Amino acid sequence: MASTTVPPDDSVQRLLPWLVAVAFFMQALDTTILNTAVPAIARAMEVTPLNVKSVLASYTLSLAVFIPVSGWMADRFGTRRVFAAAIGLFTLGSVLCGLATSLETLVACRVVQGMGGAMMMPVGRMTLARTFGKADLVRVMSFVAIPSLVGPMVGPVAGGLIVTYLDWRGVFYVNVPVGLLGLYFVQRYLPDFREPKSHALDVAGLVLFGGGIALLSYVLEVFGDHDHGVAEILVMLAIAAALLAGYGVRALLTPFPLLNLGLFRLRTFRAAVSGGFFTRLGLGGIPFLFPLLYQIGLGFSPIVSGLLVLPQAVASIGLKAFMPAILARLGYRNVLVGNTVVVGLMILSFATVGTHTPIWLIVGQAFVLGFFTSMQYTSMNTLVYADVSAAQTSAASTIASTGQQLAISFGVAGAALVAAIFVPAELHSHPAAIVHGVQQAFLALGALTILSSVVFMELKADDGAGMSNHDAAHHRQDEH
Repeated sequence: MASTTVPPDDSVQRLLPWLVAVAFFMQALDTTILNTAVPAIARAMEVTPLNVKSVLASYTLSLAVFIPVSGWMADRFGTRRVFAAAIGLFTLGSVLCGLATSLETLVACRVVQGMGGAMMMPVGRMTLARTFGKADLVRVMSFVAIPSLVGPMVGPVAGGLIVTYLDWRGVFYVNVPVGLLGLYFVQRYLPDFREPKSHALDVAGLVLFGGGIALLSYVLEVFGDHDHGVAEILVMLAIAAALLAGYGVRALLTPFPLLNLGLFRLRTFRAAVSGGFFTRLGLGGIPFLFPLLYQIGLGFSPIVSGLLVLPQAVASIGLKAFMPAILARLGYRNVLVGNTVVVGLMILSFATVGTHTPIWLIVGQAFVLGFFTSMQYTSMNTLVYADVSAAQTSAASTIASTGQQLAISFGVAGAALVAAIFVPAELHSHPAAIVHGVQQAFLALGALTILSSVVFMELKADDGAGMSNHDAAHHRQDEH
């Protein structure tokens, strides 16, 4: 049973969502601001824009590899100490990224950033889940998502301004003041949850799982390059599969595995994590494709490119206040099945964007995509905890966050792979070729997203009802 050395009083409960939101804001800002700077970084490093995908993928891969350790660390050392270390390491990694002089160095510094970011999201969600009851979780997580969505709003525009008027290195330095602010609030307001008795870290499991995931992601990144032959690719895939299979066997045999796969016996948890994984494969590649389409394909400036992403974030924020009522009325099953199809169709719609597409239509498509994407994320993130006990919160948060970051990492690699297949190396800077390649990537990601709706069909009509109905009642009372 979890314990806490500092009981969360009323003031802590009021300020805790804001504190977690500051950390989520920093991560969201970092990702979106960097996407806008991809073409500028490519020019500075003298590489093609598609090669910069390693800078994006290395961060999300680092998250996926190190997130499994975060739950154990929080149980062992306490949420406050781990969360503070996460923010400090993330901020340090940001400074090092700004000082990088080569693509390889920048990738290595992004891994350091990812090590810090890996502990932020699961520990933050874990703290919220332990502080607030399940009946309040949809409302609290929806609230937390509102400030964190300011990152996608500010990031693209700020990135465009920095790249245009300053230097691309500035996109990393903006994390420093946010990180310092986060450290201050952590020390003052974060509850210090920890387990009275913690088990030993599953080091062998970490090596098997981390090694398999890292190698698999690397194969996705280099697939299609001429540096590796088919035989080499197949050998690496076989090794990755063997490592992951080895972890699966170990997880069944060891009493305290790195990731508690037994949670997948819970229907709601299984649907939320597995369905969320396949859905995020489609959505994860979108932030990488938009700057390529807008800046290189359509010739827009970095500032305009950032502004075109803004409607997506605005729509996401506008929906949050209505999420508890929507889930209570329609139920998780109906929302996730239907909404996943709509999200996939919206991704497909961007395959029609070209040089003759009017700006107002692109803005409209981005707004609608943001609206339904926000509904998708909130539903999946909260359904994870529907049938999870307090003692399982740490393991559930760790697995959910790991799957989320793996999907985003694979989504970026997959989007770049599809685009590269349709864009020959000699045409990586040719606008028409980039537009064509990105359009094909949108088609592939949209189709994959639509297919992922099948996973949510195993849910029952009343799954998650205990989490949404109470929130809807509160929502109605607040309105009156």
